[in-house]
Amino acid sequence: MNDMPRKMTPTAAAAAAVPRPGGSVDVVTREELGRCGRWPFAFAGERKDHRYYQIVEDTIQGFDYRYFAIRDGDGEARAIQPFFVCDQDLLEGVGSRVAALARLVRSAWPRFMRMRTLMVGCAAGEGHLDESPDFPAHRQAQLLAAGVTAHARRLRAQLIVFKEFPARYREAMRCFRDHGFARVPSLPMTRLCIDYRSFDDYMRTALNSATRTKLRRKFRAAERAAPIELSVVDDITPVVGDIHRLYLQVYERSTHHFEKLTEDYFCRMGCLMPDKVRFFVWRQEGRIVAFTLCMIEGDAIWAEYLGLDYAVALDLHLYHHAVRDMITWAIAHGYKWFRSSGLNYDPKLHLRHVLDPIDLYVRHVSAIANVPLRWALPLLEPTRHDGTLRKFANYADLWGVW
Repeated sequence: MNDMPRKMTPTAAAAAAVPRPGGSVDVVTREELGRCGRWPFAFAGERKDHRYYQIVEDTIQGFDYRYFAIRDGDGEARAIQPFFVCDQDLLEGVGSRVAALARLVRSAWPRFMRMRTLMVGCAAGEGHLDESPDFPAHRQAQLLAAGVTAHARRLRAQLIVFKEFPARYREAMRCFRDHGFARVPSLPMTRLCIDYRSFDDYMRTALNSATRTKLRRKFRAAERAAPIELSVVDDITPVVGDIHRLYLQVYERSTHHFEKLTEDYFCRMGCLMPDKVRFFVWRQEGRIVAFTLCMIEGDAIWAEYLGLDYAVALDLHLYHHAVRDMITWAIAHGYKWFRSSGLNYDPKLHLRHVLDPIDLYVRHVSAIANVPLRWALPLLEPTRHDGTLRKFANYADLWGVW
C-alpha cells in the first residue's frame, strides 16, 4: 500500500460547492451523505453499490475518504461520486530497471515521483459513474471535469486521477480532454463467455487441443492427492482468519499493490451484501487450501480476490482447479459471463479470456506541470510493462480512440 496520506481538515472552503452551468459539485462527508436522499440508490445497477463503498471506507486503512455530491441547477444531489486522498507512487508498476533507478534516487529524495493525489472512484475496485435515467453519465462527467480541479487545490492535492473507469464511459468522459486530462490504460480486467452446457463443453468448444491436454494433466495431479471439497457460502465469518491468511499469501507474492484487505472487509462483505457475494472455499482433509471472493450481478459472476495455500497450491494446480469449479457452478446457476480482476494474464490468455479495458484519467492541478506530465504518462502507464497483454486479440482496445 502507498504511504499514509496526511489527514484532511474540512474547512468551509473545502466543502463549498463549485458552481457550474446547470449544476455544481461539492464535497460531503460520510455523515452528511447519510442525510442525502440519493445515497441509498447510488450505483444500484452495479454489483458494487453504495453498500460496498461504505464497507471499503470502514475496513481499508491508508486513505482519507470523501464524496462528491453532484447537484442539478436546483441544488438537488442527483448523483454521488466517491473519492479519496492518498500519496500516490507514480512509478508503481514500472519496469525493473526504472524501479531500480527510482530506489537509488529516493535514497536521497524520498518523495521523488510521489504526489498527494485526489483519487476519484473506488479504493478496492474499478470506478463508476452513478447513472440514472434522468441524470445521465455525460452530464455528470461534464460537471466533474469542470469542478474537480478547484476541489483538488483546496484539499492540497497535486494530482487528480479518475481511477479505473470501464471503457464504456469513454464517450461520456471525452469532455475530460478539454479540461487537461490525459487518458491512459490501467491493468485491464478480463471476461470469458461461459454460455455452454458444462465446463467440458466449454473446453471442447473454446479451447485448442494443447490447452485441453494441459488442463486435464493439471486436474489429474489434484485427483491423485487427497480429495478437495468445495463449499459455496455468502458469509465467511466463521473461518475468516484462515481465508485471510491465504489472501495475504497471494497479496505478498504480487508485484502490484494498492489496497490491502482486512479480515473485517471479508466479514462485512458477507454480512452486508449477501445478495451480491459468494465465497468459494476449497478444503483438503478439513483444511482450507484456497478461496475466492466472487460477486454477482445480472448474468455475470466476477472473481474478485483469491487466496491460496502455497504449501500445496502449485503441486495441486489449485488456481486452475478453482477456475474450473467456479465456472462449473456459474454455468449450473445460469450465468453467461465469467469476469476477473487484473493480473495473472497468462492462464487467462490460454483459457480464451478477452481483455476488459479500464482507464485512468489523469491531470496535474498546475496547468504548467500538466504539460510534461501528459507527455510522460504513456511511459509510466502499467500495461506497457506486461508482455502477455500484447498477445490478447483485443490488446488495441486498451487505448482506443481519445
